[in-house]
Amino acid sequence: MRQGLLVLVLVLGLGLGLAAGSQVQEWYPRESHTLNWNKFSGFWYILATATDAQGFLPARDKRKLGASVVKVNKVGQLCVLLAFSRLKGCQSQEVILRKDRKKPVFRNTCAYAAGPREGPEGVKGVKAFHVLSTDYSYGLVYLRLGRAAQNYKNLLLFHRQNVSSFQSLKEFMDACDILGLSKAAVILPKDASCAHTILP
Repeated sequence: MRQGLLVLVLVLGLGLGLAAGSQVQEWYPRESHTLNWNKFSGFWYILATATDAQGFLPARDKRKLGASVVKVNKVGQLCVLLAFSRLKGCQSQEVILRKDRKKPVFRNTCAYAAGPREGPEGVKGVKAFHVLSTDYSYGLVYLRLGRAAQNYKNLLLFHRQNVSSFQSLKEFMDACDILGLSKAAVILPKDASCAHTILP
C-alpha cells in the first residue's frame, strides 16, 4: 500500500490547487478500499504526530508515545481507542466510527462529547479516521479532528513496535510535507508510553 502515498501526492496537489485556503482537504487513495481491517486491528504504538491543532502536545519533557487499539465491531463499524500525552498527563478517548458508503474512510456520525476517560483538556473530537498506507506492521493514519465547524488535521505514524523503520518514518515526513505540517511534525520519545491507559 505504499503506492498510496503517490496517489496522495497527485490528488492533494490537484485538490489544494483547486481549493486553496479552504478547510481540511480529504483524500482517498484507491488502495484504502482493499485494506483488511481484521489484519489492521489490534494494538498500535503512535510513534509520531503532526497536527495544526494548537496545544495538542505538552512540553518536550512531558511527551510520551501514544497508543491505539483498533477493533472491528461489525461490518462497516470500527471501535478506536486513542491515547496521547497531554498537558495533564496521558488521556484517552474511545470512539465508534462508521464506514462511509462511498469513500474509504470511517466517520464519527454522533455528536462529540467528553467521556469518562477524558477530561475537558482531552483529545479533540475525532470526526474521521483514514488509513493512508500500511503493510500491517506500520500504518500512516490521518485523523480529522474538531467540533462542529472546526476542523484540524492530525497525521499519525502507527507501529506495532515502539521503534519505527526508516521507510515508514520517511513516508510520514513526506506526507507531512504534502499537508504543510512539516514544522509541526514530532517524533515522540520511546522511553515511556500512554499504552497503560487503554490496555487491560
